Amino acid sequence: MDAHTSHALYTQRRAQLAAQLGPGGIAIVPTAPEQQRNRDSDFLFRHDSYFYYLTGFAEPNAWLVVTGEGESTLFCNPKDAEREVWDGIRLGPTAAPEALGVQAAWSVAELDQRLPKLLENRGVVWYPFATHKGLDARINGWLQPVRARVRYGALCPEQQRDLCGPLDEMRLIKDPHEQDTMRRAAQISARAHVRAMQRCAAMLRAGQDVREYHLDAELLHEFRQQGSQYPAYGSIVAAGANACVLHYRADAAPIRSGELVLIDAGCELDGYASDITRTFPANGRFTGPQRTLYDLVLASQEAAVAATKAGNRFTDPHEATVAVLAQGLLDVGLLDKNKVGSAQDVIANRSYFPFYMHRTGHWLGMDVHDCGSYVEPSEVGTVNERKDPLSGETIKDRPSRILRPGMVLTIEPGLYVRPAEGVPEAFWNIGIRIEDDAIVTETGCELISHGVPVNADEIEALMR
Repeated sequence: MDAHTSHALYTQRRAQLAAQLGPGGIAIVPTAPEQQRNRDSDFLFRHDSYFYYLTGFAEPNAWLVVTGEGESTLFCNPKDAEREVWDGIRLGPTAAPEALGVQAAWSVAELDQRLPKLLENRGVVWYPFATHKGLDARINGWLQPVRARVRYGALCPEQQRDLCGPLDEMRLIKDPHEQDTMRRAAQISARAHVRAMQRCAAMLRAGQDVREYHLDAELLHEFRQQGSQYPAYGSIVAAGANACVLHYRADAAPIRSGELVLIDAGCELDGYASDITRTFPANGRFTGPQRTLYDLVLASQEAAVAATKAGNRFTDPHEATVAVLAQGLLDVGLLDKNKVGSAQDVIANRSYFPFYMHRTGHWLGMDVHDCGSYVEPSEVGTVNERKDPLSGETIKDRPSRILRPGMVLTIEPGLYVRPAEGVPEAFWNIGIRIEDDAIVTETGCELISHGVPVNADEIEALMR
């Protein structure tokens, strides 16, 4: 994206937000703080997603102020020749208006001085609730001098409102630029998965010691080699029984021939995440029990993909997944129909839960678990009753979100079989998850992560 297009894109987003603030409204959006790792070392800085969505500005220690009249003011680090020798070139307030399209820019050192003046004579102050530690206190501190001037005729904002609501709705529908960036992120991540799968089989064939961290290293290499900035989240590389731990992190166990390996990993590219999971045989050949469960999970994903289209509900892919898994668990003997009944009984009583205990997907975007309500806002209060798939609790009058073109979500069914009484031993310690990234379209969905095989035969062919 060239500078002119970038300038117009972020200007348009700020204008869209300003229109929702109302006359006399003002919004305050900070970027993320820098985080200390230890002593004088910081973690690699990553901007706040709301802030970046509105500015495209990735420097730390910055704030954006937007008024209901469409005026945008940026506070950022000033130019500093000495610090720039150590930390890199800063944009600075003088260059910011032309570079970012804001109407004004000031040194962040002037934030406490200028914010009370910007807040004066405003009716509502908007900011993201419960996202930045100490932000409420900071805003109240800026309001104090404004309140002190009320007796002299100044107006102080009488309302504080959560900015997350309008921004979440804006971010939920991805524009063409966002979709293109996410396609490229998914392509890079798919190549990384392919690299890790092939490397695993090659190392085992060569008689080498293979550890989970070896495959993690292959992922990181491909992410950076292809231009992504960093992983979108901590990669999961889980061998054997470790795959039954949903958010496994140890990353040091040996990988043995005959085991399955589950990799849940995706890169972040230009502020947008990808999120792919593949499960594959370490030596390139599925065993009979592994293949049986793998094909069942894949069939459940195919059902979920078919249910992912505009006009359907966010819960429809999950329900399609559960329907396939419920029948499959009975068919393969993981559930005893004499004890749990029919597939409909399995679903109603959630008897599948010991083997499948998470949702089938989540929103994806600037954050890997992206913002946006799973409830349809246009139907809140409509008489409706449904069961939450995880808690089993009844949800009343809050229907599930209607899927619309441009929404992006993951589709990630799984099965996790731990040793237990009544569970066939042939399936013990098998953990399988298959996850792809999908852009909702008018007629279905576009799977943007299929650059890495998902069919079992194709996986085996890739790893030969």
